Amino acid sequence: MATFFRRKAAAVTLGVLALTLAGGGIAVAQPATKAPAEVAQPGAERAGATGQPPVTAAEAQQARTALKASLAPPASGSVAWAVVTSGGTLLQHSGNVVSATKYGAGQYQVLLDYSVVGKAFQATIGTNDQFNVPPPGEISVAPRNQTPNGVFIQTYTSGGFAADKPFHLFVAN
Repeated sequence: MATFFRRKAAAVTLGVLALTLAGGGIAVAQPATKAPAEVAQPGAERAGATGQPPVTAAEAQQARTALKASLAPPASGSVAWAVVTSGGTLLQHSGNVVSATKYGAGQYQVLLDYSVVGKAFQATIGTNDQFNVPPPGEISVAPRNQTPNGVFIQTYTSGGFAADKPFHLFVAN
């Protein structure tokens, strides 16, 4: 009886080895059709999440003018900051912040008078009213394409859809 089990074990081992070498491993079932993008990756193709708007010639000139107007960049360790409304109006800001622009639903640019390349950015959804209770939502911040002194901000609903939200921006130097 022991001989029978040894032969069976050897046969099974040899069979597994042959299938592994011939088949390249264990097969994984693949779906016959691809799932829609919103099912596969929620938020991947949401409105307003396609990237930054192109920089116009007038905006590029405004950014160059702001860079030339700088008296001096902030000292290392200091922070530039801005409070911007959901409509893109610059409410309060530090001395190095030049302007805020609203592009579309939830898309904003903040210009500074010095290059922010390699700086750290942080943005939070927030207001400057007396109760300072910000609306719910999400926010992202990145360097502005082709604008060394610009910061690009996008705001979203909690569901991930582009929406106008007031925010606070901080740039660490």
